Amino acid sequence: MRIAALDETGQQKAGTATCGVKRQYMGCAGRLANGINTVHLAYVRERVGHALVGARQWIPAEHLADPGTRARMGIADGPVFRTKGQLAIDICTDAYADGVVFDFVCGDEVYGNCTPLREFFEERQQAYVLRVASNFMLTLNAETRMTCAKAVALLARDTRRWQVRSAGAGSKGQRWYAWAWIAAGSRHYLLVRRHLTSGELAFHYCYVPPGQPLALARLVRAAGLRWPVEETFEFSKDSFGLDQCQARLHTAIIRHTVLVMTALAICAIAAARLKTRTDTQAPPPDTPDQRPPAEPGMIPLTIPETARLLAATWHQPKPADHDTHWRNWRRRHQARARWHHQRTRLNREYSLAS
Repeated sequence: MRIAALDETGQQKAGTATCGVKRQYMGCAGRLANGINTVHLAYVRERVGHALVGARQWIPAEHLADPGTRARMGIADGPVFRTKGQLAIDICTDAYADGVVFDFVCGDEVYGNCTPLREFFEERQQAYVLRVASNFMLTLNAETRMTCAKAVALLARDTRRWQVRSAGAGSKGQRWYAWAWIAAGSRHYLLVRRHLTSGELAFHYCYVPPGQPLALARLVRAAGLRWPVEETFEFSKDSFGLDQCQARLHTAIIRHTVLVMTALAICAIAAARLKTRTDTQAPPPDTPDQRPPAEPGMIPLTIPETARLLAATWHQPKPADHDTHWRNWRRRHQARARWHHQRTRLNREYSLAS
């Protein structure tokens, strides 16, 4: 399955001269902070890999409205203020023009609550699974409109409507949740995810165009494939310096972003091509009391490891066998830890909590 995952990430800034800088909520800081934000599009291929393929910096309206500010920040004449949802439309338009095809588009509440973005996808017969808030209004039929929270309150009376399914495999094993769905108009559905122990709910507004397969399992798979964009941001910052841009002008910031995305894509493609050749992990455990394997094997090459390998061809401060030893040790240690995490999870009861 091919997923387009929309999300934004930011970089904190101390001053006020950088293009797009403003005091706003910064996900990287988890609070209100001074910084810049950029909307990204990640291409996620199930069981293959993921990378960033599109980006647009969000620029506050006051920066675009003042000619002096535009000149100081290097913003060319022409751009108008765009919300994050509208920037997502621009990125996806470019992706479609380049011939990129997605089975689903996924995103968090910023994009799920954007009506123009949903209409954009529906006009192009693009299936989507977008997170929405609990107060998002659903049109169940011509006479009935209610919030997601109220719809789920009615749904909760019938526990048979919930199914325990995995949202996909994580580094520590399958990610199990309870899922239910409700028809919300023609080809529209509300997909609800419920945490098995805390009961915490997450709501996804879905659209599946005519002629495409429609099943709960397919929507659950799509919803579970949004999380790799967070891992992509982590790799792009830790290994390639996405959040270490010291430029202030708009064009320079764009160039830095594109350079990081290019380096990330090269390593992501290399890691994906080598995955079957470098994955030597022992088979996962079958029982909670199973003894650990004598040799855990090694996890496949990751994007950060691939970046280290490529960097070593230009700069090798230590002997090659030293780097090889520690690289193999890390991958073997991660394989051993993953095996034990998977065995621990076999002791858990994956059923719907009352």
